[in-house]
Amino acid sequence: MRLRDFGVVPGRLPPGPLNAITDVPGVRVGHVTRTEGEGPLVEGVGPLRTGVTAIVPHAGSLFRQKVAAGVFSLNGFGKAAGFEQIRERGSLETPIILTSTLNVGRVSDALVAWMLREHPEIGLTTGTVNPVVAECNDGFLNDLRGRHIHQEHVWAAIDGAAAGPVAEGCVGAGTGTACYQFKGGIGTASRLVLGGRFTVGALVQTNMGRRPELRVLGAPVGSHLLEQYMPEPGAGSIIMVLATDAPLSAVQLRRLATRGALGLARTGAISSDQSGDFVIAFSTTSRHPHMPGAVTSSAERFNDDSAALDDFFLAAVESVEEAILNALVAARTMTGRDGHTLHALPHAALAHWLRHYRLTE
Repeated sequence: MRLRDFGVVPGRLPPGPLNAITDVPGVRVGHVTRTEGEGPLVEGVGPLRTGVTAIVPHAGSLFRQKVAAGVFSLNGFGKAAGFEQIRERGSLETPIILTSTLNVGRVSDALVAWMLREHPEIGLTTGTVNPVVAECNDGFLNDLRGRHIHQEHVWAAIDGAAAGPVAEGCVGAGTGTACYQFKGGIGTASRLVLGGRFTVGALVQTNMGRRPELRVLGAPVGSHLLEQYMPEPGAGSIIMVLATDAPLSAVQLRRLATRGALGLARTGAISSDQSGDFVIAFSTTSRHPHMPGAVTSSAERFNDDSAALDDFFLAAVESVEEAILNALVAARTMTGRDGHTLHALPHAALAHWLRHYRLTE
């Protein structure tokens, strides 16, 4: 189930056909989900409520045909890898991998190994590679210290990445994560820009927010559910990934990424002190070769037209907001280690409060 199944039409811009990041041509998404074991925590054994998600910008070689990219850190309490080179060079040369906090090192190593498999020239006849990995903490439900994501899981997520509908909720890197102290996970959405000429898509890995903060299309839904289904932890992190097929420059993509944070704010989050809130934005069509054949080149460039850029900024805000709410709606109740439970947002209660605030009939 998704947010629009409640009869609401979030935002002003229309969504793409799938209302997903894969509406951006060429973008593919893959998940590997690990839900194994029940009962008390046995470190290194389980229970497992974790996974990995891969976002692949295009079907060619990302190393040989890098895409323009930008990143924004709203609050830097996170363990991301590869962001500094994106800031410096404005390009992305590997798939983006999302996972759980203590797995960043292992996943980064596995991503490098995958890149070496695909590109035998790396480290021999050309330079090195910059793996991009981001995370949220799934330790409330999962054996976090066991670090149960290995090379085969990362490779399977990348190799299995596909276009089309994207699984949401308790899948991949969102398997064990929360959203406003409900169960959350992976969510996605998209918007058509400039009359459908271009698309902006978002994918999020949620793990942030306290219950009183939750707002659904402006309605303070969380404040009405303070006594129900409330687990111990609150706040946390979120990773937001934005993709577009418009030829935006690295500077324009960084500016787009900052607007993703406004989409998060629309759902109520305050970006708490120990929250790792990051946005990565990339363009599938703004590319440059690893080994350019000349000192200069010409390519299509998106002009700094204020009205046009404002359309993209709105698309980023709306798609991130809806992606977060889709993750919340799609997630199911999950019990993990030591009987810890994250409850799904009750759909009947959500429908009631949407009607109460006249957001639906």
